[in-house]
Amino acid sequence: MTKPHTPVPRRSDFPADFRFGTATAAFQIEGALTADGRTPSIWDTFSTLPGAIRDGHTADLACDHYHRLDEDLDLLADLGAQAYRFSLSWTRILSGDDATVNRAGVDFYRRLVDGLRERNIAPMATVFHWDLPQRLQDRGGWTTRDAAHRLAEFAAVAAREIDGVDTWITLNEPYNHMSHGHIHAVHAPGLRLGTGAAQVAHHLLLGHGLSVQALRAETDAAIGIANYYSPARPALEHSALGPQWDAWVNHLFTDPLLRGEYPAEIADFAPIDRFVRDGDLQIIAQPIDVLGVNFYRPSPPIPTPHGAFPFALGQFEDGAGGVSAERTGFDWPIVPDALRDLLTGLKARYGDAVPPIEITENGAAFVDVVRDGVCDDPERLSYIQQHLAATAQAIDAGVDVRGYYLWSLMDNFEWAAGYTQRFGIVHVDFATQTRTRKASFQWYRDLVRGADA
Repeated sequence: MTKPHTPVPRRSDFPADFRFGTATAAFQIEGALTADGRTPSIWDTFSTLPGAIRDGHTADLACDHYHRLDEDLDLLADLGAQAYRFSLSWTRILSGDDATVNRAGVDFYRRLVDGLRERNIAPMATVFHWDLPQRLQDRGGWTTRDAAHRLAEFAAVAAREIDGVDTWITLNEPYNHMSHGHIHAVHAPGLRLGTGAAQVAHHLLLGHGLSVQALRAETDAAIGIANYYSPARPALEHSALGPQWDAWVNHLFTDPLLRGEYPAEIADFAPIDRFVRDGDLQIIAQPIDVLGVNFYRPSPPIPTPHGAFPFALGQFEDGAGGVSAERTGFDWPIVPDALRDLLTGLKARYGDAVPPIEITENGAAFVDVVRDGVCDDPERLSYIQQHLAATAQAIDAGVDVRGYYLWSLMDNFEWAAGYTQRFGIVHVDFATQTRTRKASFQWYRDLVRGADA
């Protein structure tokens, strides 16, 4: 077992009202893609493209969560989860070309929320987790302002139809949806817009702002966004691209929320202002109750050939300038101090403008095997412990962090990687749908329940 760099965290290291939970996403776990009126999203379409998904995997069945809801709710109850973050399948709720309310889809999420409430688990619902209806993509998707307005309409319907949600998250990782889906073409919708993807960024943020307004009109629940952060490490901050890279990845979707402006560093290569209309930034910057932080690893800027998009995927370094010795199944470096520094950095950059923070995603993929009904995952356990310890350090430093949502409750369809990467604390045999609690599940359950005290 990899030895943690920091002491193993205890329940007493966190505030008494700190919430421990897990997170999932609809397309990754639900399956039942054509059941009960659900219609195609961009991920349904993208998954059929040759070579788009590793080994030709599809999400047709995934974890069959749609048909195994009660079993999975009982897993959460056994874990002792205090909160659960899930996402809504847009085309399961508003289906068909006319986007009519699909009662079967609404009823599924009502049963989910009611089941969580019955088990004393606070529901956190994400409105958009990358599964734009294909009908909207056919009209230009996030390259158009129309998508922002359609998201707000969906948010209003969801809040009106689904009672009992504790927290609404408007967008999940808009940076990655823009970058992976509209620059590098490794995610749906599979576009290569280059710096033209700046319009996608603005329309996603506008969709957030309009959705906040729509949700406020329907509910008194807390409202926020879940942003992706991958802070630069000092090793490459001397690079000429360093400030631009950091602004592009870490400030593009936060400065407009908390400062009402786009970071100046991106203006030379991504003139986003050309897409901004009067009043847009005021809509985007209205107050939110929660800032969700999704963190997995740090990643410094990488020089690219002249004329290419200035930031690429891959190659990471740790803060000491060398290659991180510990890596995940995705070959991502394990640098828990980067999470602590990210959290303290948000407070330093934005001050009192930062709302309460929740770690809405954090976790790691490793190769996990079930032997004789047991699934040991020491690498993941170490990763979780180290990053929870880093979170506790940030809290001790004065950052208002109120929750931690482990990614993920169970192994699932990991986007372009298909079923080759496992993030869950519950192992899923995708052939039989058998769920097996991993060692990390047992440890997390003990932590949440205070068995370490």
